[in-house]
Amino acid sequence: MKTPTANSHFHGLRTVIYHAPDLDKGKAWYSSVLGIEPYFDQPFYVGYSVGGYELALDPDASATPGGNAGSVTYWGVSDAQVAFDRLIALGATERSGVQDVGGSIRVATVFDPFGNIFGIIQNPHFTLPNK
Repeated sequence: MKTPTANSHFHGLRTVIYHAPDLDKGKAWYSSVLGIEPYFDQPFYVGYSVGGYELALDPDASATPGGNAGSVTYWGVSDAQVAFDRLIALGATERSGVQDVGGSIRVATVFDPFGNIFGIIQNPHFTLPNK
């Protein structure tokens, strides 16, 4: 297996877009969940900078369709159970509770109030590459 280099075609995750039909409610919920306000706020797109990555809200469902097999994005947290409990308290619905998947890695997923799957991962082995 070849090790990725600076010449790799892919540079890593940049943006995850969630559908939020009521953008004002979406902004209020995600601002509360993330503890920050969006850096980009327009009627057609709202963007948050989260640890160097972008979480975006789009009110147009046709712009953010799910794939046939679907996908789940996991956002890094320091304590999966604390993060999961907080998401539930803020109005998310449990999809899969916190589970250990091996190697001290813990994951969980919830549905946000708009039906999107929001994953969390506690991974003590993950580090961002030095730039």
